[in-house]
Amino acid sequence: MLERLFSLTKHNTSIKTELLAGLTTFLTMSYILFVNPSILSQTGMDYSSVFIATCIASALGTFLIGLLANLPMAQAPGMGLNAFFTYTVVFSMGYSWQQGLAIIFLSGLLFLICTVTGLRAIIIKAIPKNLKLAIAPGIGLFIALIGLNNAGLVEVNQGPIISLILDSEVLQKDVLIDQVKNAPTQIIQFGKLSDPSVLLTAFGFVVLTVLMVKKIRAAMIWAILITTLVGIPLGVTVIPASYDISQISLSPTFFKMDFAGLFLADGGESLSQLILTTTIVIISFTMVDLLDTLGTLLGTASKGDLLDKDGNLPRMNKALFADATATTAGAILGTSSVTTYIESSSGIIAGGRTGLTSLSAGTLFLLGIFLAPIAGIVPVAATSPVLIMVGILMFDGIRKIDLSSIASTIPAILLIIVMPFTYSIANGIAFGLMFYVIIQVTLGKAREVHPILYVLVVLFMLKYVAL
Repeated sequence: MLERLFSLTKHNTSIKTELLAGLTTFLTMSYILFVNPSILSQTGMDYSSVFIATCIASALGTFLIGLLANLPMAQAPGMGLNAFFTYTVVFSMGYSWQQGLAIIFLSGLLFLICTVTGLRAIIIKAIPKNLKLAIAPGIGLFIALIGLNNAGLVEVNQGPIISLILDSEVLQKDVLIDQVKNAPTQIIQFGKLSDPSVLLTAFGFVVLTVLMVKKIRAAMIWAILITTLVGIPLGVTVIPASYDISQISLSPTFFKMDFAGLFLADGGESLSQLILTTTIVIISFTMVDLLDTLGTLLGTASKGDLLDKDGNLPRMNKALFADATATTAGAILGTSSVTTYIESSSGIIAGGRTGLTSLSAGTLFLLGIFLAPIAGIVPVAATSPVLIMVGILMFDGIRKIDLSSIASTIPAILLIIVMPFTYSIANGIAFGLMFYVIIQVTLGKAREVHPILYVLVVLFMLKYVAL
């Protein structure tokens, strides 16, 4: 049956090799089971429920890509996309997490439509290669900043000038002077190493660095476990009184999407403003998920010689369909967008060549549900080093960006730096695309810009004007 499903002989592999490859992939990316609920729970979502949703959505996406596309890859809620959900959509834009899940669901449907209708290919072709390459480093820098800030290694403050601009209630001169005197002297500054949590994070990052450079398999999950254990005597890790799987439930996040709330103004916005803003957010999720998945599929497949002679991945549409389906299901369960993981390359390097590798990894994701009662033990200080390291690894792609001219450099670097500096992935993509179009028009190359980019730029500009 397995031979018939996955063509093991044709791919020169065996059941044992595929199962071990699946285990390798799971161990390499299992950190997401702890990191994802750590990020999403900051919005008010139940940690344990998000943990279970992460397990199920990861298993579903991984099963689908294995069974439909017969590819040795694994899926899970994406790093960067979960940060976008928490820090941009909920914290910055003011959506509730229930409304955020509704946006994720709609973006998943849009992804499905793009895949089925062929619009996906048009969008991918429309975006310049340089900007596609800049998205991963931008998200990496953003994630690293989040990890540093969550850990307390870096403190992000509002300096005196920013306080003056933002605080419209300051009308008296003496009050203003006091505020300026008491305000932090730096917008970004080094954290307090005397804090046990900060010390534990620094220790965790050292451990992770050593494991990574020694090329230890599952380095991230080992670093999380070691840091969590060291946190016990420091008082940072809190041990629960009992282990009871029966008390863990998916109900706090299951089917909690709030579609109606997306179009109810509570801050004086007009309905047209709400529709425009929500549309931009949905498109942003879809674009980031689409580009991230595409790059990961091609990158990981190349490590296992799975690409055809033209450099294309067979059954690419089926892989993207699996991604979009898992994203839609994930929103129903209670987690952010699901995407294919670059860590899948670890299983491919270990010999995985077929969907049986994915089936093996997906099964382990399901079994991860039984860890839910103790998942909350893992402190932020243990997951923050992973965020920082993932950010560093994602920044590797910057070497592929064409910086040979000022015209190609400005949009790409703007995309990268605007993401962390505005705490928004969507803003980074918007600024990159807007300045690309502006530069092309200025150079008299307006006809070389794909029409769909003009549509996107107009939408972005309308968003900023409306807000």
